[in-house]
Amino acid sequence: MSLHIVHTESSCGWGGQEIRILEESRGMVARGHRVTILCPSESHIYQRALDRGLNAIALPIARKNLRGLFAMRAWLKANSASVINTHSSTDSWLAALANTTFAHRAPIVRTRHVSAPVSPSMSSRWLYGTAAKHVVTTGESLRQTLIQELNLPASQLTSVPTGHDTTRFAPGDQLTARQQLGLRTDVRWVGIVATLRSWKGHVHLLQAIAQLNDPSVHLVIVGDGPQFNAIHSLIIKLGLSDRVVMAGERSDPELWLRAFDIFCLPSYANEGVPQALVQAMLTGLPVISTPVGAILEALSNNRSGLIVEPKQPAQLAAAIELILSSTDLSLKLGRQARLDALSKFGFDSMIDSMVSIFESVSNQTQTI
Repeated sequence: MSLHIVHTESSCGWGGQEIRILEESRGMVARGHRVTILCPSESHIYQRALDRGLNAIALPIARKNLRGLFAMRAWLKANSASVINTHSSTDSWLAALANTTFAHRAPIVRTRHVSAPVSPSMSSRWLYGTAAKHVVTTGESLRQTLIQELNLPASQLTSVPTGHDTTRFAPGDQLTARQQLGLRTDVRWVGIVATLRSWKGHVHLLQAIAQLNDPSVHLVIVGDGPQFNAIHSLIIKLGLSDRVVMAGERSDPELWLRAFDIFCLPSYANEGVPQALVQAMLTGLPVISTPVGAILEALSNNRSGLIVEPKQPAQLAAAIELILSSTDLSLKLGRQARLDALSKFGFDSMIDSMVSIFESVSNQTQTI
């Protein structure tokens, strides 16, 4: 059964959510399905989709207004879809409202990527429970939260963790990676790969590095985003300019991960299962993170990584010091991290699950 899957994304930012849409679309096209991505012309995902050879259509849907609603309705009226997969609040509302004006409606699947609270209002229950035929979350804890907060039937929600290319993200030669990236080979590198947003915890990681007061411990920050200037200023304030590399946004995160000794993601909000965390696990790195969102569905404390409380630089510094002081612990955590990630976060498993959901809702609609 060949499907026409229409993704809608109103976000103009760039992060794990947008990357998942593109990777999922790539997997669907490889399976013989047709994919269209509706998004604002000014969004990052628009150009990235075109660069990957995906079909992206620019619509003015960055904001909830009549212009966006009319544009969404006009496109949906002129183009048949097997399923509409919405991703952010704005595009979910625009697609849902536009859909109500049609006698024959394509089913909507709402994907929820983050753990930010959802208002338990009648409008939210309509959006998730009535307008959407099915809801996908990127972690089981997100699924349970929506069931409880919106009183949704459990059968209407499925957790489908983001899948990853387990050959691209795999252990490699650390020395070679450092030489290729121009990183010093005579120090220990702690690394974070994340969009520079406040809740990712870069501030607390920098404070932890400063507390260690060990000139042999350096930090790499891979990523770009709205907190760039604030983070750069803090690096200077803490006197860490000679120990921190801000690498910016990179298209080769697998190479940077291989260069690290430890991966840290001290998030304090808005997480599903972070993609970079899983990629670090697949690379065989010891990982330090927090019990936020659905992180504990990937990372097990003292088994595949270490868990510290959010916004606690002293705990983070102690965890970094513990791993760097014990080669045995580092190797043990890294080996188990890769095994756990291989068993839970394969790319084909994600595509299988999403195809099954899309086919199910499409079949239900056709028989009404």
